Amino acid sequence: MLDKISKQEKNIKEFMRGTSVEVTPGGARAIEDFSEILRPGTVVYVTFLPGSDFNATVETVSRLKREGFYPIPHFAARSIESEKILEEGLERLKEEADTTEALLIGGGVDNPLGPFSASIEVLRTGLFDKYGFKKIGVAGHPEGSPDITPQECAQAIQEKNDFSCHTDADLYLATQFLFEAEPLFKWEKAIRSQGNKLPIHVGIPGLATIPTLMRHASQCGVGPSVRFLKKNPIDLLKMSLSNTPLGKFINAPSSNPSKLIFDIVSGLTVDSDCLINKCHLYPLGGLKKSIDWLYQIQDGNFSVANGDFIVH
Repeated sequence: MLDKISKQEKNIKEFMRGTSVEVTPGGARAIEDFSEILRPGTVVYVTFLPGSDFNATVETVSRLKREGFYPIPHFAARSIESEKILEEGLERLKEEADTTEALLIGGGVDNPLGPFSASIEVLRTGLFDKYGFKKIGVAGHPEGSPDITPQECAQAIQEKNDFSCHTDADLYLATQFLFEAEPLFKWEKAIRSQGNKLPIHVGIPGLATIPTLMRHASQCGVGPSVRFLKKNPIDLLKMSLSNTPLGKFINAPSSNPSKLIFDIVSGLTVDSDCLINKCHLYPLGGLKKSIDWLYQIQDGNFSVANGDFIVH
């Protein structure tokens, strides 16, 4: 039994090694010294939110690279105003930070600001190859997306697999965060049976209160949050009382993804063909809180018990 537990702990530690996190340019400005929070070499995605200035993303990437981290910029296809602006951004990233990896998403904008309505259209410009990008993440949606239909999701994955045969870059799927392993594995098996060969970086929520998770979950569909809450009736009661006179006496219900990680790692041990190979931590409740928790796992400061694990 002890050997089985130690093996599971080893598998969890190995899976969480190389886990990435992310920051917004605005959030980065509030951090005076990243070295007080992050360890050297930590992989950090830098967002490009709708309505924001991409120059802020470039500046944050450049800063993180100077300070000893591995930054990966987001590109939101529907927020790119022109091919010229795209190329200027890529050129700056190459010159200022020697960037060789990016995450390309459609972006939550109803009406494109420029010529691109989908990430595959940006890839087909050939500009990422021109500027020497070696790895490109593209979006995967295990539980669907409010922006596109399931059929469009399937078509997008097929198109990206096809494109991967005609680029110098290695492509991978990066998923939105989720709360349960079962729909993740169901989705992975489905797209694998349809021909997907791209590795998958699964998104997990960091340490946060459940109201915070709910706010973020509403942006990518309510299914995950509704199922999650149905399994936690006490937390649902706490939330219902939070805006009443009793609210000040009740701590907001909180969550951490240890059970989710345990279930993902357990699933990987029984399916050696599964394409999930990395983890991305969305620090929804604050970067420092989530990164401290992550480093404890990477250092092995946790113990497995009852189908879950506890960080010490």
